[in-house]
Formats: sequence, structure tokens, C-alpha cells
Amino acid sequence: MTRPARVGVCWVLASALAAAGAWAQPAPATAGDPPGDAGEEVATVGTGDAWLDARLADMDRYAVRHRATFVDELVRYRDAPRALVEELQSREDAAWTPGDLYMACALAQVVGRPCRAVVTQREADRAAPWAQLAEQLGAAPGSASFQRIKRGVADSYRHWGRPLVPDAPSPATAADDA
Repeated sequence: MTRPARVGVCWVLASALAAAGAWAQPAPATAGDPPGDAGEEVATVGTGDAWLDARLADMDRYAVRHRATFVDELVRYRDAPRALVEELQSREDAAWTPGDLYMACALAQVVGRPCRAVVTQREADRAAPWAQLAEQLGAAPGSASFQRIKRGVADSYRHWGRPLVPDAPSPATAADDA
């Protein structure tokens, strides 16, 4: 086989492999995507608020595809130390999901504590629901502080190009209600 023919074959193979790899990757989230797929089971994270639980579960999926963007969001807008976020996300025990980490830092921010302090308090009792810790810190579900957490989540989604309104049903839910 001549050199030009080998180069041509290599390009065809490389193109085919690249196309197959791109095809196998999950599609990135877009502004029109509902948070979570229709019919997908949403894990309960125990905030005491179904809307917030669903958004935190969606963050778990989003952070897999957009890790750096998620980390930057926590550092820039939730006052989280980058080293703490990266440490908790890289732990092999997977005890800290991105949604848990977001909740810890958002809760810390609204009650005026460092994110690390809320992380430490949460690690002392991982079995307790987030609602219990939020109440202990003065941001019980339904309170003004808790509503600030939810508005912060909506702000984060806007930063990610996925705008939503707190407590607005996802498009899949709205269609089901009709």
C-alpha cells in the first residue's frame, strides 16, 4: 500500500472512530432540557422540598458532564473553597454527591457559616435528612432562608444556560398535568 493510500485509510478509520465515540457520549444538557429525564426516578435527598430534591438530583447528573463548571459555580457563587469541593468530589467512597455538596455550601451561605463547617456537621450524621440539618441551622424548609437556597439554585441554572423558576414544574410534569 502506498503512503497516500495508508494516510487515506487512517483518516477514514480515525473519522469513523471519532464519530462512534461522539455517538456513544451522552448529549450535553441544553437550556431546553428539563431538569431530569421524563419518567426517570429522582432520588430523594431529604431537603423536605420535592422541587429542591429534584434539582439536586439533576445536579448529580449535570456535574458528571460539566464537572469544572459545577466546581466553578460552587467556588464563585456559593463561597466554597475549591480545595474542599475537589477533595469531596474525588473521594472514592462517593459519600458526597454534587447535589449534597451544593446543598451544604448553599445552606452554609444563607446561614452565614463556612461551607466547611456545614460539611463537617453533615459528616457527623450522614443518615439525618438535609431538612433536619437545615432546621438546626435556622433555615428550615419553608423559611425565608430556605427560599433563598431555592432562588440560588435557580440562579445557578441560569449560569449554566438552563433557566428555571423555583417551584415551577418541569416541562414533563406540566405536560402530565394537562
